[in-house]
Amino acid sequence: MKFFKEFKEFITKGDMMSMAVGIIIGGAFTAIINSLVGDVLGPIIGLFLGGKDFSSMSFGIGDAQIMIGNFIQAIITFLITALVIFIMMKQFNKFKKEEPEADPEPSDEVKLLTEIRDSLAK
Repeated sequence: MKFFKEFKEFITKGDMMSMAVGIIIGGAFTAIINSLVGDVLGPIIGLFLGGKDFSSMSFGIGDAQIMIGNFIQAIITFLITALVIFIMMKQFNKFKKEEPEADPEPSDEVKLLTEIRDSLAK
């Protein structure tokens, strides 16, 4: 029973739930980026390559087909994903820095010294 109690504590921790939400949103984000590259940027790049379907670009070496278009599309997807994440993190860090930091509560010694100073000033 101790095992199940520890497992329950593990899966209900805030960090684990945050990670789960991040993975789910990451999956949805991946679908958006894949669509952007495959459905929007791929055809545009294909126009510059003479109207060829970008994803079907390949060449043969013997009996093997090298799918260079899929590889290039994966590189473009990676670069766009990295760029978007970089911009998001840059904005997040900027937002995080703008939050005013609360002054820490003075220690008991500081409070006592402040009272003594105020009493001496009177």
